[in-house]
Amino acid sequence: MASKRKTAVAPLVALLPALVVVVFAYVGTMGWTVWISLTNSRLLPTNKFVGFDQYARLFNDARWLLSLQNLVIFGLLFIGCCLVLGFLLAVAIDQKVRAEDGLRTIFLYPYSMSFIVTGLIWQWMMNPTLGIQKTVRDLGWTSFSFDWSVQRDMAIYAIVIAGVWQACGLVMALMLAGLRGVDGELWKAARVDGIPAWRFYVSVVLPLLRPMIITAVVLLSIAVVKVYDLVIALTNGGPGTATSMPATFVMDYLFTRQNIGLATAASSVMLVTVLCVLAPWLYSEYFRRDKAGAHA
Repeated sequence: MASKRKTAVAPLVALLPALVVVVFAYVGTMGWTVWISLTNSRLLPTNKFVGFDQYARLFNDARWLLSLQNLVIFGLLFIGCCLVLGFLLAVAIDQKVRAEDGLRTIFLYPYSMSFIVTGLIWQWMMNPTLGIQKTVRDLGWTSFSFDWSVQRDMAIYAIVIAGVWQACGLVMALMLAGLRGVDGELWKAARVDGIPAWRFYVSVVLPLLRPMIITAVVLLSIAVVKVYDLVIALTNGGPGTATSMPATFVMDYLFTRQNIGLATAASSVMLVTVLCVLAPWLYSEYFRRDKAGAHA
């Protein structure tokens, strides 16, 4: 009996140091950030409580509102394009094409790179004096234009292109894993019944891929909220403030403008956004497992 008790306690003792680090490094710092956002801190943290004044000031800041607008545009296009392209790539590779392993590696490889590298690559490609525009014009198409990264009204879409290029491979891998799990008998039954392939994918396959789609949306949504290095490497938040994001707003006010209170208020808003994304997913996963356990 004593040996069984020791065996049960041993893993908990082994995990205790990691648990302490997690509580201190994550929960503690999140709590400290929220507290500082409720003070009048500027260059250095203070303990003078001012309530939600920083949040009121934040949502009256034109640049913060622009950052939220850019985040919505980037998020909707980024997540939507990644899901569509990732699914189409997965369907194409699932047709047992030649060199499948090579294609899968090629499409997934960009995801292994940092957003800094991706931003620098696309900065060069969209540079009107060095990249795609110059190459195409040198070939004879002198009116061709692809300088979105330096156009105020198009720069946000340049960031979307770079982000989709990097992340759609992850969605492809998730979708492909789900497609490989679809029962072959369903395909045979669809062929016998004469159901068109597109109808089968829409009516049967996509509902079966729901867990993969939810996982992809959660991962992509978190990446959207905290996007920073891609923006800095590709446009540096410009032209002007055209591609300012919440994360770039936080870093600017924290280190350049030395306004810790406003920066932590913006960080707290980002934290709440991430929690709002994670909470439904965690609840869904818990509910699904609990339901499966009850049926078992």
